[in-house]
Amino acid sequence: MRLFNKNFSLVIAGQIVSILGSSILRFALNLYVLDKTGRADIFALVIALSSIPGILCTPIGGAIADRFSKRNLMVIFDFSSSAIVLLLLLLMYTNNASVSAIGVILAALGIISSMYQPTVQASVPVLVGENQLAGANGIVNGVGALSGLLGPVLGGALYQFIGIEILVGVSCAAFFMSAVMEIFIRIPFVKRETRAAIIPMIFGDIKDGFRYTAKNNPVIFRIFALAAALNLFLSPLFIIGVPYILRFTMNSGDLMYGIGLGIIECATIIGALSAGLFTKNLKMPLIYRPLVLIAVLLLPMAAALFPALLAQGYWPPFFLFFFFCLIVLAAVTMVSVFVITEIQKRTPAEMLGKIMAILLAVSQIAAPLGQLLYGICFQAFSRAVYVPVLIAAALTFITAYAGKKILREDAGGK
Repeated sequence: MRLFNKNFSLVIAGQIVSILGSSILRFALNLYVLDKTGRADIFALVIALSSIPGILCTPIGGAIADRFSKRNLMVIFDFSSSAIVLLLLLLMYTNNASVSAIGVILAALGIISSMYQPTVQASVPVLVGENQLAGANGIVNGVGALSGLLGPVLGGALYQFIGIEILVGVSCAAFFMSAVMEIFIRIPFVKRETRAAIIPMIFGDIKDGFRYTAKNNPVIFRIFALAAALNLFLSPLFIIGVPYILRFTMNSGDLMYGIGLGIIECATIIGALSAGLFTKNLKMPLIYRPLVLIAVLLLPMAAALFPALLAQGYWPPFFLFFFFCLIVLAAVTMVSVFVITEIQKRTPAEMLGKIMAILLAVSQIAAPLGQLLYGICFQAFSRAVYVPVLIAAALTFITAYAGKKILREDAGGK
């Protein structure tokens, strides 16, 4: 017996091509810009500026996912990606692929990716049964995590071995084939009445999504607050802290640095794919329990960074730190998948796209702020890097306590 139906499988196949393919291509194009200019400041500027439109367009993606056929949107997104990449290929063959043009291409692909993901997440609850929802969300998030792991690796390797022009051509064909494949997906859709022009209607839908979470469904609003806290206080520890610890505290070489970051990505994938199994009996009012466990497991990670243990050589602190790091990050990912599943269960079908997009936007906005704070913290405690980890443990305890308080009245379930 198949775990999931054909339509869900086709959605995941399309997501792999769209999200992973976009990740590979965008990383390779960033390397191309770096090689072409030889300047780190331009390289960083292109990355930063090209990512902003995607963040801003995430809520729009959620709004149109509720208003239009999700299948049609996936097809349009992939055909659009194919056309954009074809334009880039033509610019390259005519020697007109300037840094500015590549920046615009990267921004366009980022916008499409930011709108594609809410569409996929809004499709999941209507394609699988409620008892399969956590597992399905785990697969969706696992594909995202896998893209984060394999995108840079494959992008760098393919850029090195086949060249940017061939990679761009293959990406163009892959997006086109994905769009053709998605034509055969069947996603239930009920057309909603249109009472205004398209642009005012979309922004009105976004406003309705924010109003719904703030007034009509305060439980979802509280879950949003909890998710924002995790992205502010916990996730940046792994994004900013772990690379810093590997490179400057443990003085890791390139090989061990890559292995350490690979463990981080693998932990995310493991957590995403096993979320359905480990969270099937978890209830939202009890979410504080895994958060308390995560806070406790951060303590041995901090202990691994004490000067006395660091003085014992490279391997003891490395193994202790990353053993618990693997468990903690897998648990964090399971909690994230569980939160997404709960939001989907509590949200009317016609609001799913908007609500999921708001969740993604909240995460994207909270994460950079947390990264900035942890960057300052690790710089201030560069000789005692266990302190930021202990601070993360304390903040996670506080988040768990706050979650217990704000979700107590939801103890009856949905």
